[in-house]
Amino acid sequence: MQEDSSRTPSYTVTCEDYVHVVEFSPFSSGTSASLLAYGGNQYVVVGTCLFQEEDMDIEGVEFNVLRAFHHELRVDALAWSPESRLDRIPTIRFCTAAADRKLRLLTSDLQDRHEVKVMEGHTGYINHLVFEPTEGKQIASVSDDHTCRVWDLDGNESTTLRLRSPGISVCWHPEEAFKLMVAEKKGTIRFYDLVTQQAILSLDCGQSPLMSADWCLTNTIKVGAVAGNDWLIWDITRSSYPQEKRPAHIDKARLFKWSRANQNLFATTGCPGKICSQLFIHHLGHPQPVTIGSATVGSGLSWHRTLPLCVIGSDRKLCFWMTEM
Repeated sequence: MQEDSSRTPSYTVTCEDYVHVVEFSPFSSGTSASLLAYGGNQYVVVGTCLFQEEDMDIEGVEFNVLRAFHHELRVDALAWSPESRLDRIPTIRFCTAAADRKLRLLTSDLQDRHEVKVMEGHTGYINHLVFEPTEGKQIASVSDDHTCRVWDLDGNESTTLRLRSPGISVCWHPEEAFKLMVAEKKGTIRFYDLVTQQAILSLDCGQSPLMSADWCLTNTIKVGAVAGNDWLIWDITRSSYPQEKRPAHIDKARLFKWSRANQNLFATTGCPGKICSQLFIHHLGHPQPVTIGSATVGSGLSWHRTLPLCVIGSDRKLCFWMTEM
């Protein structure tokens, strides 16, 4: 891969500290702007983003901070609730994971009301978490303790799925609230029925460690992952083995995320190097990445809800890349 094919971010937003996690809300805010949260050492900032592709009166990106939240430890993972909205009565709700193996559910009206609910149960590092997307009344989390746990908003565990290796990624079906995808480090991705608590389908990487997996929520027969240096794509109606597999990053690949705007677009990041982390944006029809970017000690990866635009966190800034459809 030629170094000169790398391009600078389309937009950047300056932050006060190193950004470890960044997440666009995958749900409508009820306004034209998108909700975005980023976090790092003992803080989470919540704001709104509007881009020139959405509003011609804006040059580049307009980012407005709604509130900064204190967080006891560094934020290692974050998930948005579909109940977060800015129309009617503003409500912000998201959940975080930290190194103390606890989940923290934060709810705020952006004025006086601010609640933090601590959820305990995991005995290992929590790698990923997600809200049930239709009503947001449940949270699923996966951990190095070989479990996937489902919680209600009061912090009660309703389901514990025993895994055969550390849980790396978890995704909820966009319409069917009882279907969950869980990816394990040893290279297996299973789909569970939460009613019977049984696996209904499994996929195999054929290699390990699996570092990240994602369910394409605009076309749920597609699953993607990164393992070793490669990205892998499955069509779950065809085979338990990947339909497509390509080497991506010279150093190990770290994250895989499908675009929410285009089912053929996905992004992968390399493991953070000493200085910079690589971002590749891939289109299923193209043999080479369509965009290559890099960020200083980059971390996290998230796609915009409706634009072919993704963000990664960096040293005191957010870096956004817009991709042609």
